[in-house]
Amino acid sequence: MPIIRANSGIITQINVFTVPDGGQQPLIDLLTESAEFASRIPGWTSASIHRSLDGTRVVNYAQSESLEASQRIINRLRLEGFLERNKQLGQANPGLYEVVYTLER
Repeated sequence: MPIIRANSGIITQINVFTVPDGGQQPLIDLLTESAEFASRIPGWTSASIHRSLDGTRVVNYAQSESLEASQRIINRLRLEGFLERNKQLGQANPGLYEVVYTLER
C-alpha cells in the first residue's frame, strides 16, 4: 500500500507516460509486469498504476524505502530491459519525489 506521509523517508517515483491512441493497456500490462518483478527487490515498497480518462496518459506511482533502494530498483529494471520496453510504448517523464506536506479530512 502506498505511504503518503510527510518526512517518512519514503521515495516516490512518479512517471507520467504519454501514449498513442489505444496505447494505454499495452503499457499498463508492461508496468504491471515490471512492478511484479521489482516487488522482489529489497527496498521496494509499492506500485500504483493509473490511467487517464482521456486515454492519453498512464501514471506509474512507485515507492521505495530510500533513495538508494530506488536507484537499485531502477538499475535492475534497466538491466532487465523494462525501461527500454517502456520507451517503445510511450513517452516517459519520470521524477523522484519525497512527501513534504499532506492534509487530510
